[in-house]
Amino acid sequence: MADLVTGKYAFSRLRGDEPSDEEGRDDVEGTSSREEVEITNDGTVDFRGRPAIRAKTGGWKTSWFIYCFCGVPANQVFANMGFYGCSANLVRYLTSVMHQSNATASTNVSNWNGVGYITPLIGAFLADAYWGRYWASFVFTFIFVIGMIFLTVSASLPSLRPQQCATQDLLCPQPSSAQAAFLFFSLYIVDLGAGAFQCVVTPLGADQFDDEDPEEKAQKTSFFNWYYQSMNMGGLLAGTFLIYIQDNVSWGLGFGASLIAVVIGTMCFLGGTPFYRHNLPGGNPITRITQVIVASVRKWYIKIPISSELYEVPEEMESIIQGSRKIRHTNEFRFLDKAAVEMDGDKSDDSSANPWRLCTITQVEEVKVLVRMIPITITSAMFSTIYNQMSTVFVLQGATMDLRMGYFNIPPASLTVVELLSVSVWVPIYDFFLIRLASKFTNNPRGFTELQRIGIGLLISVFSMVAAALLEIQRLEVARLHELLDDPTVPVPLSVFWQIPQYFFVGAAEVFTYVGIYEFFYGESPDAMRGLGTAFALLTVALGSFLSSVLLTIVTHFTSKDGAPGWIADNLNRGHLDYFFWLLAGMSTVNLVFYVVCARWYTTKQTWGPSKPATLSSGTQ
Repeated sequence: MADLVTGKYAFSRLRGDEPSDEEGRDDVEGTSSREEVEITNDGTVDFRGRPAIRAKTGGWKTSWFIYCFCGVPANQVFANMGFYGCSANLVRYLTSVMHQSNATASTNVSNWNGVGYITPLIGAFLADAYWGRYWASFVFTFIFVIGMIFLTVSASLPSLRPQQCATQDLLCPQPSSAQAAFLFFSLYIVDLGAGAFQCVVTPLGADQFDDEDPEEKAQKTSFFNWYYQSMNMGGLLAGTFLIYIQDNVSWGLGFGASLIAVVIGTMCFLGGTPFYRHNLPGGNPITRITQVIVASVRKWYIKIPISSELYEVPEEMESIIQGSRKIRHTNEFRFLDKAAVEMDGDKSDDSSANPWRLCTITQVEEVKVLVRMIPITITSAMFSTIYNQMSTVFVLQGATMDLRMGYFNIPPASLTVVELLSVSVWVPIYDFFLIRLASKFTNNPRGFTELQRIGIGLLISVFSMVAAALLEIQRLEVARLHELLDDPTVPVPLSVFWQIPQYFFVGAAEVFTYVGIYEFFYGESPDAMRGLGTAFALLTVALGSFLSSVLLTIVTHFTSKDGAPGWIADNLNRGHLDYFFWLLAGMSTVNLVFYVVCARWYTTKQTWGPSKPATLSSGTQ
């Protein structure tokens, strides 16, 4: 681990220095001294901290351990199978086993989902600053396993659940404080492990493709598509098998199967250890950000010169930030440029800059990139509010409908399979057809820019809420015609499969929005902050989940006054879910307008720097 973190050997070779006798050995075992071995151009290293050899590390052959499915090694398939096996049906567990009300359970699930997308900030910080992405993934995947063990125990032992009753009403015993505490402790350990792991394994997978190689850079777009597809396949397996076990066999067995899936996913991830490419951690990003702010404030009174007079290390030198290329100057947020204005006293006697007084253009631009990302983060979050309804009110809506399919009843949460199938259909359509079709009109070889892709997804998500609202109007009408308004125990004679359109639209929007978000935040993040960039991507999900929770709380509070049942009533036949869906559709439309404004304002990051060595001679020892 120390070799990976310091990268001493790797960077001594990249500078052209000779390694010491203790360090020196052939970089490529089995090659002659006359051969030259091609290494990556982006400064990545192998597991031992040596320059990464293109033929033996990275590329599709290595990312296979993270995303592949048919070829078996598939960390994301099994890890997400385990996580979705826990999350997709959680609202049903809280209502049927822990005896919480619909509104309380939905709020708790929304809060839990939100925290799960904030914990990535912890993983991102440790990965970018100290551990590197591999070791951060290594630690947090084991925390994920521990959380799933606790959750399985909570669902399996009768002493950790309230006494069950034949009917779900106010007479059912509530969980004790200890029972509730153990359950939520388990759930939030899962949040910490799964969220932080997801945040760092995503950029680790993308790091397997060399940004400085045109062919591999083009492959990276496809990687994000198929990486998301593997996550989707995990959810599909959970929605078809694990949820059925939970609803029809045993919650303990269902969560136990989720645990096994996570363990298998961990083994798949570890299998790729000798072949991964690694970007070295660039040091504490918070310190670098603070240095820019402090240096700017120190010089608040000075006039900003032209960009060519701002401080940067000489052109022939690499960036002073380890593992990062230089970033070109931009004209936004000019106040921060004052940190790169050189004045007397900014350098010590040995001509090295004091970073608390003088920062490079690259360091200043790192902060600008993060600031520019904030409006995109906020306006992209609305899709996650829509997405969050699938595991809450969509499930509650489906539970009131006719669940028969042939000779057995399907769990209402299993309709998420439609959304997952939609993703499975749209990913290859996008990767094989839409990119080629769109490129003819946009002159962009990737079809759409990441920001355009996100915007299209936000538009599609509006249609999912419209479909859900129209279905709820019809469901309430059928309940009225069959005199079921006051009998919620009898399913409304309207097939649950009428929910398919709303799930399908969410799935289509997901392929555009979430994949675009992952690609945008990874690609636009500074090289040494890509873990933090992925955390920003997941933060959009957190913001959306918390917004969903706040909306549920506000709507329940204001619509259930004076004894009214409220929009999201325990008896949904007396509620008005359609009003809630219309509210979300309207908010999504307004948000789309703000997003377009922010996307048009955004300035894309441009990197530059001295060329890395294209080859490494095995005879230079």
